[in-house]
Amino acid sequence: MDRVWLLTNSTYGTRLPGDHRGFVGRVTDHRSLDPPDHRVIHNVPGTTVDEDAPELEERSREIMRGPPIYLARDHALEMLAQFWETATQRSWRIFAAAAMDNHFHIVIGVLGDPSPGKILGDLKSWATRRLTRVFGKPASETWWTERGSKRKLPDDAAVTAAMRYVLYEQPEPLLAWSEATGVCFDVPPK
Repeated sequence: MDRVWLLTNSTYGTRLPGDHRGFVGRVTDHRSLDPPDHRVIHNVPGTTVDEDAPELEERSREIMRGPPIYLARDHALEMLAQFWETATQRSWRIFAAAAMDNHFHIVIGVLGDPSPGKILGDLKSWATRRLTRVFGKPASETWWTERGSKRKLPDDAAVTAAMRYVLYEQPEPLLAWSEATGVCFDVPPK
């Protein structure tokens, strides 16, 4: 594999801009040198994200096209199976993946240097097709938030750390899958 990524995406409406738990989104920063609107995204790994902007969160809630999407174990099974199928078709390598009720993480290796946005987009697109076929189209007409986190893993130590994070440090995973074991499990072994 030429590149390995830790990709994360949340389900629709479960982590809105302004959320008190923290969020990554475009916010006004008058210290920014980026004209004209001084809007920035605080998404650099290891730095503080924005948090607790109740007015922004309320406005985001008002414009939602449907209720938040929460996944169940059956959704997770279909989603992870589709990730595997998509990765196999593209000669990608899944090192680890985990599905929680409101987001997923995947550590994935790719040949060449395709855009991580394209990789994440392909995974979400094919998972959307499968989830919609099996469970029906959600009221919002989407399962996912628009963008996700894309972190390049520069070396083997970073890949190992990301796998540990995905497999063992997720709160209440619905399912997780490890290349090392080749099986899905409900509660990751300690």
